Amino acid sequence: MAKTTGLAITTVSIDDSGGTPRDIRNDITNFEVSTPRAVQDATGVDQSGISRLLLLADCSVTFNGVFNPAATTTAHAVFRTVPSTSVARTTSLGHGGVSLAPEIFYTDYQLTRPQSGEFTWQAPGVLADGVVPTWS
Repeated sequence: MAKTTGLAITTVSIDDSGGTPRDIRNDITNFEVSTPRAVQDATGVDQSGISRLLLLADCSVTFNGVFNPAATTTAHAVFRTVPSTSVARTTSLGHGGVSLAPEIFYTDYQLTRPQSGEFTWQAPGVLADGVVPTWS
């Protein structure tokens, strides 16, 4: 596999509150995915360098986009139920032959309209089910 850019992401699908995957790539302008591991400091007083233990895996996402209330397959249709439902949503990302599909709790659906006039949204989320997020 050759190196690739982030142009033309092949898959961004997020479940709506009913569990139906929705392809919302067209409404997303940018996103961030993080898969950190926690660490515990285990440095003894007899050591000159830091010693650590690797702990639990996590995943967080933040999607950003342009508001589009046009149909049931838009980002607005997916995220508008974030404040009123408590469901994990499969979030599938794919590009260049690799994919990641963690179960995510979306914690907010933020709409922003600054003085300049654009109307955008942001949807942050965190790992829901304790399954280690793994890229294929």
